[in-house]
Amino acid sequence: MPFTVITLKSSPSSLRGDLTKWMQEIATGVYVGNFNKKVREELWKRVVESLGPGEATMAYAFRNEIGYKFETHNSGKIAIDSDGIPLVLIPNKIEKTQEQDKHGFSKEAKFRKAKKYRGSREKKKEEYVVLDLETTGLDPLGDSIIEIGAIKRAKNMEEFHTMVQYKGELKKTIQELTGIMEVELEKGEEEKIAIEKLLDFIGDRPILGYNIDFDIKFINESLKKQGLDKIRNKTYDIMKYVKREKLFLKNYQLQTVIKEYGMEEKVPHRALEDAKIIQALAEKVKGLMEKLK
Repeated sequence: MPFTVITLKSSPSSLRGDLTKWMQEIATGVYVGNFNKKVREELWKRVVESLGPGEATMAYAFRNEIGYKFETHNSGKIAIDSDGIPLVLIPNKIEKTQEQDKHGFSKEAKFRKAKKYRGSREKKKEEYVVLDLETTGLDPLGDSIIEIGAIKRAKNMEEFHTMVQYKGELKKTIQELTGIMEVELEKGEEEKIAIEKLLDFIGDRPILGYNIDFDIKFINESLKKQGLDKIRNKTYDIMKYVKREKLFLKNYQLQTVIKEYGMEEKVPHRALEDAKIIQALAEKVKGLMEKLK
């Protein structure tokens, strides 16, 4: 049976009592147990539903490079998947200014929301958007979006691409990985404008991506800085479907995965080009396209 650890903070006593039916409390708010996937998922569902404003983190055995995986709820920690390696990111605390605290729903947010729901009846289920971002690092609070690429599958296939302004010094590792140079970013669009254009391009369609949670967290952080509401579109993480179908890969980096599906392309780590590769991969992954029909 796989080993599971759940830690709780500010949790109701009824939830703690519920967990002790399945797990042993080895310290205040720290529970350990051995059970199958179904039980683990049900317990985590109970935690999320019963926790209220409390915080929870779950670590459990998983078939990946380091042998375990994380889930978090209401936590300052962020569970991320970096090319198949699970990490818990603890962002630097950022003090909110009084001006940020006053942000509510701006006119732009209301307009975007109204536009989203106005077109919802016309949306066809088989329409979707494949999204990929390039960023200056892994932390959505401390790093920035520098390139956006997306492909829309609707009546016709459409592409979206933009470079995003970044005035800091671009890390050498990012330049070497992506080939993006600082001079390209100087000519890019302001982040606010780039995100607005992207959201108009996406509409209310489902969003597909490889480790899509990473991209969505960066977009939501950008919207938060602008005082706008989070993106609410349905998302599909292609990596999760791959892991169900290909259980014992040496890693789940995109380059490794596409080779397993007979694709010989080299992943360039450029947003639009990667989005095209992800789109082709999505067509090959078992069960994914059926979800959209």
